[in-house]
Amino acid sequence: MNAGLLHLHNLLRWAILILLLVALVQAFTKKEGLKRTSLFLMIAAHTTLLIGLYQWWFSDTVGVKTLLANMGSFGAIMKDSFARFWAVEHITGMIIAIILITMARGRAKKGIYSAASWLYLIALIAILVSIPWPFREGIGRPWFPGM
Repeated sequence: MNAGLLHLHNLLRWAILILLLVALVQAFTKKEGLKRTSLFLMIAAHTTLLIGLYQWWFSDTVGVKTLLANMGSFGAIMKDSFARFWAVEHITGMIIAIILITMARGRAKKGIYSAASWLYLIALIAILVSIPWPFREGIGRPWFPGM
């Protein structure tokens, strides 16, 4: 089950990035399609968050429960860059991004495009920094795991 959730989490990452780029362009160009795009973006982001929270706690390799069992304390996790990324940095960056996406959705519904565009831009930066890209040493994951 964990492998399937990991693959779904990864697939939704790409959907979020594509929808976020589309929403960003729509917000900067003040297109009416932003309301629908922002809805799908928010649904994808929140679904990914729920899957991610489950993985954050229960994953056999990067779950906090497993990391604590293997390392003994949260202080030890903070000293290890791999464990710290998965236990703290990844989830914090993604939660911040999802909060920003949700705030931008509210601005988009009201037609406040300039505020939505900046919120989407900051969310995109937070996501890009928090993703375990393949080129990141020690924490990298494949572009498409399982394929």
